[in-house]
Amino acid sequence: MKKSFLALALMGAFSGAAFAQSSVTVYGVVDMGLVNDNNGDGKGATTSLDSGLQSGSRLGFKGTEDLGNGLKANFVLEMGLNADKGTSDQGGLAFGRQAFVGLSGDFGSVNLGRQKSLTYVASEAIDPFAVGLAGNMHRMFGTVIRNDNALTYTTTNLSGFVGAAQYGFGEQAGDTKKSSIIAVSGAYAAGPVLASLTYEKARDAKSKVPYEMLVAGDIEKLLAGGTYDFGVVKAHAAFERLKVTVGSVEGKANVWMIGATVPVGAGAFLADYTRFDDKTVGDTDTNSQQFALGYTYSLSKRTNVYTSYAYTKNDKFAMINTKTAGATDKLINVGIRHAF
Repeated sequence: MKKSFLALALMGAFSGAAFAQSSVTVYGVVDMGLVNDNNGDGKGATTSLDSGLQSGSRLGFKGTEDLGNGLKANFVLEMGLNADKGTSDQGGLAFGRQAFVGLSGDFGSVNLGRQKSLTYVASEAIDPFAVGLAGNMHRMFGTVIRNDNALTYTTTNLSGFVGAAQYGFGEQAGDTKKSSIIAVSGAYAAGPVLASLTYEKARDAKSKVPYEMLVAGDIEKLLAGGTYDFGVVKAHAAFERLKVTVGSVEGKANVWMIGATVPVGAGAFLADYTRFDDKTVGDTDTNSQQFALGYTYSLSKRTNVYTSYAYTKNDKFAMINTKTAGATDKLINVGIRHAF
């Protein structure tokens, strides 16, 4: 990623002293592809041209300022784009993907603002589909992607270990816990090994994945996972313990994924199997499973093409990735992604 004319113009607005100590980078992704989705609603398959299939299309600005003695100020402002229509993503938010400022140094980093959730950060590293494309684990795990009003502390790299803690303020009068989010994580990466453990609790929240919640409740997740790179193939695995509480009603599920990435020249084959096991007392025939295959091919360091296919099979009363209980979903992606 390089500084563009726009970045230089932005920096030119600051004083000469600030310019000498600061750096600003403009970056982005344009991702476009064809989608064919048959979600079993009886209306047949829908074919569309969509944005952000492998990774969300975006335009971002990030920068640092050296404050001396190893201390730096950092910021990220990142807007999501619907490249197929030229509109903004994330509900029209100006910087809906990320918007935060913070400090970093020998102590680690502290950031404040709209940021990626710790479960999403962990999932990105574990998922062979990188939480993108048909077949990504988010479709079954229901990972929260971003948190508003978040304060995040991340440690420095301690011989391969990195820890993090995040708190999202609910900003509700008279109740500091209502609508808040708390999360902690730890990850270890060294050589071919990556392993992580993340806990997250969202209070008075609603989720649309894997099931749409019509009433707000507390959502708790414990996510464990990792990868091991054998060279000829990288193995992926994840397990999530999910609990949703609405009033006195409690639902539980175990969700797990196993997958593989097989590099072949400038490309890579992707595969995974994901299963949602409903553990709620009294629930039967409410499990779901997903089978997925994909392929990516790099045309250059910044441009690649891709395709993926996912098949979701629901039990009689389950409706993950569909609008009808017991239905199946067949999803196909074919597209191109360019990063700058």
